[in-house]
Amino acid sequence: MANGICFGNVVVDCKNEQKLCRFYKQLLGWEKQEMYGHPAVRSENGLVFLFVQDDEYVSPIWPDELDKQQKQMHFDFQVDDVVVAVQKAEKLGAVEAKAQFGGDHFVTMIDPAGHPFCLCAKG
Repeated sequence: MANGICFGNVVVDCKNEQKLCRFYKQLLGWEKQEMYGHPAVRSENGLVFLFVQDDEYVSPIWPDELDKQQKQMHFDFQVDDVVVAVQKAEKLGAVEAKAQFGGDHFVTMIDPAGHPFCLCAKG
């Protein structure tokens, strides 16, 4: 920890914080909790995704398009079996992005709030 600063949480903006929290809890199998009055999920090693509702939230367009809401960041999740992980994500409400660039290495998905995330083959 340099200068007393350490990584805290990942805050994910969305229109429906409860719905998106449920999605990531089921996708990742992390523990659900509440922090600062908002729903969150926490991994075994302490990584926290904190979901914050913003009624003005606009879903990003992916791949990027000029003059449209751009993604600010995205998650890469390492998985044992990409095909199985894609099927699970779709069952939970994600959709496979129309544009794919990962070949056999990863599949880009869109979560229920419109955030892109990738399911990547381990190794």
